[in-house]
Amino acid sequence: MKVFLNSIGCRLNQSEIETMARQLLAAGHEIVTESTEADKVIINTCAVTAEAARDARSQTRRIHRSNPEAEIVLTGCYATIAPDELGNVQGAGRVIANQQKAQLVQMLDPKARIELPVFDQEPVLREFLAGSLGANTRAFIKVQDGCDNKCTFCVTTVARGAGQSRHLGDVVAEIQALAAAGYQEAVLTGVHLGSYGHDFGNETGLRDLVQAILQHTDIPRLRLSSLEPWDLAPDFFTLWENPRLLPHLHMPLQSGSDKILKRMARRTSRASFRELAEAARSHIPDLNLSTDVIVGFPGESETDFADSLEFVEEINFARLHVFSYSPRPGTAASQFPHQVNGKVKKERTHRMIELGKQLSHQFHQQFVGQTLNVLWETNVGADHGGLRWVGYTDNYIRVQANGPADMFNRIAVTEIVEAAPDGVMGILRAS
Repeated sequence: MKVFLNSIGCRLNQSEIETMARQLLAAGHEIVTESTEADKVIINTCAVTAEAARDARSQTRRIHRSNPEAEIVLTGCYATIAPDELGNVQGAGRVIANQQKAQLVQMLDPKARIELPVFDQEPVLREFLAGSLGANTRAFIKVQDGCDNKCTFCVTTVARGAGQSRHLGDVVAEIQALAAAGYQEAVLTGVHLGSYGHDFGNETGLRDLVQAILQHTDIPRLRLSSLEPWDLAPDFFTLWENPRLLPHLHMPLQSGSDKILKRMARRTSRASFRELAEAARSHIPDLNLSTDVIVGFPGESETDFADSLEFVEEINFARLHVFSYSPRPGTAASQFPHQVNGKVKKERTHRMIELGKQLSHQFHQQFVGQTLNVLWETNVGADHGGLRWVGYTDNYIRVQANGPADMFNRIAVTEIVEAAPDGVMGILRAS
C-alpha cells in the first residue's frame, strides 16, 4: 500500500503523522511524497482557526481531483469537532476522531503493529530519516495530549479532551532510539506541555522528564515546543545549564491586555508573564523567546490593543505568530458580545505583524558577526555559490548558506553575515 501523509497545524499534529509513518513503514507499506501516487491519503486536520479548517477542505478536494481512486482518510481536531461537515466535502473518505487516531494505522491494515518494541524501532527510524519524509532533521515527540484549562477561545480542548501524559520511560526509550538512528534533535510536543505528569500526580513532571532525557539519552539537541506560561516549577529554567537543552522557548501570550486575558480565561497576567520572561532570560543566554498573539478578541478596544502592542514591545519577543480572532464552534468566546469588526481586526493584525517583523529583525541583527552552530536540514536549490541550504541555530534562527551536497543532518559552525526579519544569511566555517 502506498500512503501519502499530510499534517495541518501544530507540531503535535506533525508528531502524530511521523508516528503513523513509522508504523506504516514497519508494516511494509510505502510512504510517497506525491498524493497522485497514493492508494491511501491521511490528512491530520487542524481546527484552531477558520483558515485551518478551510485548508483541510481545500486539500481534500484538490487531492481528490488529482487522484480520485485514492481513499482520503481525515483525522485530527477538525475531524473531531465537525465530522459531518468534513465528511460531506467532495473526496472525503473515512473521518476518524482524535479518540481513535492512535488505532488509525491498524484500521487501514489490521496486521500492522502500532506499538513497536524499542529494539524494532531503530531500523525503521533510520529508514524514516533517510527517506523523503525524513527531510526534517528534528523529530517531534508527543509526550502529552489534551488540556485541563478552558481558555474561552480554544477549540483544542474540545477536540482533544483532558490532559493525558505518556509514561516517562516510554518517552526516554523513543528518544534514545531516535538518537541511535542518527537524529540530531528531538522536540517535545503536547497541547499543554507544562502540565506533563499532572495526571500522574507529579506537579514537576516536565522538569523530571527533561532531566531524564538529558541523563539517559544521547540526543545531541533537545528542544521544547509551545509552553503555556504557567505550571512551571520555580527552578525550571535552571535546566538550561545543560547546553543540549536549546535556548528557545515559545510561550503563548495571546494578549498584552489584562482585561482581555481575563476574558480569555488565561492563567496569566502582564505581571506574571513579565516575571516569567525575566526568569527565563536570567538563566538562558541568547534566548529566542517567541509567542502567539490573538488580535481582535471579542471586547478588545483600541486601548486594549494598544496595551498589547506596548507589552509585546516591552517583552521584546524574538518572533510573533499573529492570528486574527475567529469564532470556533463549541467555545465560550464564540458566544461573547462585542465581536470586533472584520475590517478593524485586519488593520490591527497588520500592525501587530509589522511590530513582529521589527522585533525579529532586531533579534537577528545582534548575531551578525558571530559564529553559531547550525543544524542543516533542507536543500532549497542552487545559485552561483553552489547548493543553497536552510538550517536552524540552537536558538531557532533560520539560516541560509551555500554548502556542499552532504550537509543534510549535519551540525556545522556558521558565521552570520546578514540579518532580515525572517532569518539570517551565513557562511560555513571550518569547525
